[in-house]
Amino acid sequence: MGKRAAILCLLVAALVGTAGAQGPGGPKGFPHLDHVFVIMMENHSYGQVINNPNEPYLNSLIANKKVNLATNYFAVGHPSLTNYLEIVGGSNFGIRSDNAPNWGSTTCAPNIASGIVNADDNGSQVTPPITPPVSYETDTICPIAGFGTDAATPAVDFWNEIGVVDGVLVFPYLADFDGIRSVPAAPTAGISIADQLAWAGLSWKSYQESLPLGSIFGVNYSNGTATNLTDFSTLSPLTSGNVVQAYAVKHNPFAYFKSVQQGYLRNNTLANVVGFDGPNGLMADLATGNVPSLAFIAPNQCDDQHGRGNADAFCAYDYGVDDTLTAGTQQGLNPGLIQQGDVTIQRLVTDIQASPVWQEGHNAIVIVWDENDYSGIATTPNGLFPPQNQNRVVLTVQTNYSRPGVQSGTFYDSFSLLKSLEAGFGLPCLNHACDPNVAVMSDLFGGGGGGR
Repeated sequence: MGKRAAILCLLVAALVGTAGAQGPGGPKGFPHLDHVFVIMMENHSYGQVINNPNEPYLNSLIANKKVNLATNYFAVGHPSLTNYLEIVGGSNFGIRSDNAPNWGSTTCAPNIASGIVNADDNGSQVTPPITPPVSYETDTICPIAGFGTDAATPAVDFWNEIGVVDGVLVFPYLADFDGIRSVPAAPTAGISIADQLAWAGLSWKSYQESLPLGSIFGVNYSNGTATNLTDFSTLSPLTSGNVVQAYAVKHNPFAYFKSVQQGYLRNNTLANVVGFDGPNGLMADLATGNVPSLAFIAPNQCDDQHGRGNADAFCAYDYGVDDTLTAGTQQGLNPGLIQQGDVTIQRLVTDIQASPVWQEGHNAIVIVWDENDYSGIATTPNGLFPPQNQNRVVLTVQTNYSRPGVQSGTFYDSFSLLKSLEAGFGLPCLNHACDPNVAVMSDLFGGGGGGR
């Protein structure tokens, strides 16, 4: 046995011993899943999506009982990358930022090992600056690997992802989770469901819209043609500022793991990250029915309702200034951005259900928003806005094997989603997905009531 294989075997054994409390078969009564399509949307709260007239397709699926709806589902924290990591790995891995990977580094210490939080630290923009409660860094992110401890998630954030406009603290208390619960730091294995699937002989792909052609190593953003690696010396007068950052690595969590960057296993490498187009892309795979066990689908930042500041009107950010006008409501939203995302969902769901694979086995489509619009505030200085529903977002599940129309009020979160995916694939739970208060979504996936 080679050195790498031995290390991986030891890692698997340690993981099953420390994080596999659920057991290899998953929770009893949860349906076996052959294929799951997870469609990731961006930065809008439950109340901004539900009954929004510019989101007609998704709301019609709910109204006509074509999908199951979680009415009490919460993202865990902020910002985007943190939520993506929590969905695929059950942990923030010490990362509370959207920073790019430290691509290919073999000398840096992962945050779970160093105990230093990788953060955005918006509090440093305030005068006087807010003193962080933890040791932190703001550099690129060391590839996630090994064992250690992740970063605690407070119920309310006082320093990192907070609302600041021109040095003025607009939202002094930005809620993580639901504004009441917190997630303590815990022992963490630096792997994701991608590693678990590969070890189990199953498959995964991360389908990322607007990826460039060729290798994605080192690519932090792209419009499908130009990237952060592009040489603009022959493209004058164009500069990197003209590039609409449609693809963003912060929405591609698997790229942050050392196992994927290094490609220790043939079926668990950066080659698993592909675009929507091309011979190995999403549309080609759907057409042939040759899709992986887990299809992680991330539309670009114009199509996922994130928005960009240098794109067209249908990709422009919402109109609220740092969300002081939206405050978790539909006021101040960009109707074009909302509609762009809704049409994208419709196209994806239609294409998935037209694929021959949809008729084979037990399959599910999960549509989920990563976090709210940063309006999850406990209080406001001027008292203009009441407390919001914190980080509550929309999650729907549609299957090809059970009667839809369930609306579940059970408390679920990002860890519940991971635990449910693992349960469906017969994998042990991972990191915070093993926490005793994390329920699997049995009612939404057609396996009865929610369970542990």
